[in-house]
Amino acid sequence: MPAVLGDEAAGTVEAVGEMVSYVRPGDRVITCLSAFCGTCDKCLDGQPALCRNGGMQREPGQTPRLSKDGEPLYQFSDLSTFAEYMLVHENATVKVRDDVPIEQLALIGCGVTTGVGAALNTARVRPGSTVAVIGCGGVGLSAVNGAAIAGAGRIIAIDTIETKLSIALKLGATDIIDASGGGVVEKVMNLTRGLGVDYSFEAIGLKETAEQAFHMLDRGGVATIIGMIPEGTKIQLDGPSFLKERKIQGSNMGSNRFRIDMPRYVEFYLQGRLKLDEIVSKKIRLEEVNQAFEDMKEGHVARSVITFE
Repeated sequence: MPAVLGDEAAGTVEAVGEMVSYVRPGDRVITCLSAFCGTCDKCLDGQPALCRNGGMQREPGQTPRLSKDGEPLYQFSDLSTFAEYMLVHENATVKVRDDVPIEQLALIGCGVTTGVGAALNTARVRPGSTVAVIGCGGVGLSAVNGAAIAGAGRIIAIDTIETKLSIALKLGATDIIDASGGGVVEKVMNLTRGLGVDYSFEAIGLKETAEQAFHMLDRGGVATIIGMIPEGTKIQLDGPSFLKERKIQGSNMGSNRFRIDMPRYVEFYLQGRLKLDEIVSKKIRLEEVNQAFEDMKEGHVARSVITFE
């Protein structure tokens, strides 16, 4: 602190620096917090989301991108999207078509790419497989949608809030589980004839739900942790469970190659396969952002989108 928050946005390029070649004024872009350098070993190996120079920050001593009264303002996720104007590196942007509502494009910048990408890129859900998603916020709902796009045969959505479970059904879930009564793993087992699921996704960020994601797996199943588990939190798993070739893995921003993935997601939306309209709960003004955070915490919304028009 002090910082300008926000990590998910879409907009129109107003101006570019003299060394910028990828975009020009007038381009419609989506921004992404996993900016890439394009030269490190991870970028060259096709894993730009793991870029070793991620963020493309300015060098020490250079003029900060943001300042107030001569003092630097920190840039959240190298973006700071809760602002009418942003100053970002060109490698944090991707050009997209301009005939899609900007409110829907903004969702692709983080939550959709994280959730859909976890299903398509990280876990690589196979057609006809069984999937469980724990947590139906914006990211979890996108994981549900991603599993549906991948052709999963059964998708079980798990949450404690009825409205979110209802949205999950619209996004491709075939079954829902109200987790407020507990017994989540047992309920998943009952739905899968005692076998468990091929893929599970944890989209909350809790020790308990991360362990549940592993325990609900079938033999050879894969649990993908999307949620941001607090630093220092330890997950406990029963060692012999690994003998059945169950796996647990992390996912960073949906293992994205965002200049490839995001334009594809836009096409999926236009084809009716990616459900963005359903997760835009409401549009707000910037001065309403604190109330939007409270609504999110209380589970009243999937996504609130700030507009500046």
